[in-house]
Amino acid sequence: MEQHNSVRVEVKTEYIAHQSAPDEDRYLFSYTITIINLGDESITLKSRHWIITDANGKKTEVQGAGVVGETPNIQPNTAYQYSSGTVLDTPLGFMEGRYLMETDQGRSFYVPINAFRLAVPGMIH
Repeated sequence: MEQHNSVRVEVKTEYIAHQSAPDEDRYLFSYTITIINLGDESITLKSRHWIITDANGKKTEVQGAGVVGETPNIQPNTAYQYSSGTVLDTPLGFMEGRYLMETDQGRSFYVPINAFRLAVPGMIH
């Protein structure tokens, strides 16, 4: 399956302090993903595959259909944005993964999501 250069993925992360419990090794992070279709065909996000790694090296894989219960169709030169979250056992971790997309003509391709950091503010200087 080919990679695809006409889709850009932007990520913003946030530590959710009021829902975290550091004394119980529970750190909640939200992430907002913006998927921008720079191509000339409509695409549909069919599935996601995440690898979440905490500071202890513990890896968790998350796979499933769509994102946040949706399989959005993204028109050319438009963007789709959603927010989700994850809980880590450590105040620092990373996420990376890929989306499986499909064009309206039925051609499938992967969009890689580069690793991004999840960190409690002040942990990284």
